[in-house]
Amino acid sequence: MKKITLAFISSVFISSSLWSATLSPTVTNNSLIVYNSNIGLVHEERDLEIKASDTTILYEDVAMSINTDSVNISLPRAITINSQQYRYDKLTLAKLLEAHIGKKVEVRLLRNRNEFKIITATLLSYTHDKALVKTLDYKIISVKTSGIQFGTIPDTLITKPSLVWNVKVKEDTQTQMKLDYLVSNINFKSDYILNVDANSSTLSGWITINNRSGKSFQETELSLLAGDINVVQNKQPRLYDTVRMSKAAPAVREQSFEGYHFYTIPFKVTLANNEKTQIKFLDKPNLSLKRAYTAQMRNPLYLRGEREVSVDQAFLVAGLEMPLPSGTIRVYSKLDKQTILLGENSILHTPSNTPLNLKVGKNFDLKVKESVSLRSDTKSNFNVDVLYDIKNSSENNKTVTIVVPFNRQESSKVTTDVEYKFTQGNLLNFTVEVPASSSKKFTVKYESKK
Repeated sequence: MKKITLAFISSVFISSSLWSATLSPTVTNNSLIVYNSNIGLVHEERDLEIKASDTTILYEDVAMSINTDSVNISLPRAITINSQQYRYDKLTLAKLLEAHIGKKVEVRLLRNRNEFKIITATLLSYTHDKALVKTLDYKIISVKTSGIQFGTIPDTLITKPSLVWNVKVKEDTQTQMKLDYLVSNINFKSDYILNVDANSSTLSGWITINNRSGKSFQETELSLLAGDINVVQNKQPRLYDTVRMSKAAPAVREQSFEGYHFYTIPFKVTLANNEKTQIKFLDKPNLSLKRAYTAQMRNPLYLRGEREVSVDQAFLVAGLEMPLPSGTIRVYSKLDKQTILLGENSILHTPSNTPLNLKVGKNFDLKVKESVSLRSDTKSNFNVDVLYDIKNSSENNKTVTIVVPFNRQESSKVTTDVEYKFTQGNLLNFTVEVPASSSKKFTVKYESKK
């Protein structure tokens, strides 16, 4: 009979003779919903054949990170569930030794330097590296635990993460068992690529699913839910950290549902444990594109002396007809057929038909100076004249928006020859056209009570 040492344990599966109910080893229908809050909802269906004399159902191969409190099981009324256990006996030498106390094992004994002999004995007890066994001629000897060989894995050890239900069965039943449960350590994120040219852009999107749940999902129907659902936070064990990337085909269907957005992958996907899988879900060409240049200035009431400010550059993208899950957008363009990264930006969950304002970096050729040209404050009032000097060193005309925080009150006054408007309550916006290779200056008088 073939013997089992610790080195060969991983290739041996548990005998199911202890569990009378017959549950199909294959899943007949399965699906997975992944949320962007580090949880997933697993749905599985299996064929079940159970007799009136059966008292236990063993359901193997659930995720290691299963939330057992979330288990939702569908069974006919003929089957009553009394209790549920999560079982997973990760095989170790100690567990095998414990399970074999009082049972026959074979022991490899060193006869001389190069020869061993095998004896049959009953395991009585063990410590870390020593065990006491009783031989067939009733001698009790001490042996090394590393020399003990096992003929099988006992039915009491469950070598895969499993759910065990103690049940009461009224009559013999053949049915389909439906199971739903939540897992943790699985999530998705969205990454976008925006390719820009002179006046238009193309946006593509990829969903990356990171599966650390402790379970592989084979040929499953996959969906994603974007939105911030309320979940109770629990500490979860840290799993392995090995990563391997793979890609799948595009085409994703989107639906709004109860204030969230639901994305359905129209093909079955295999998600290996401890791997990332990328799925293309968006490819939108010919989006309108505008460039924006903005300088954030200081509140003039507290400005002293002179200050130079860099100008942020951004891309304004419109024409999107579908909602976008939160993620990172990377902006690329081409110069003489060479692709160049222009910058990155993060977006929040974005509803459909909402323009994107993507700040990508600082413009090299634009600078703004603000300086106090006159200050005549009194005990009760701020009175300050500020000179703004916009310099455009590029070969193209630029439209620059200067944003100035200002304490807007009934008594406040803004005096200038340049048009302006307030946004977000107390932000002054001056939009100024600056010709190529030139500068433009203007003065603003601010008055406000202290």
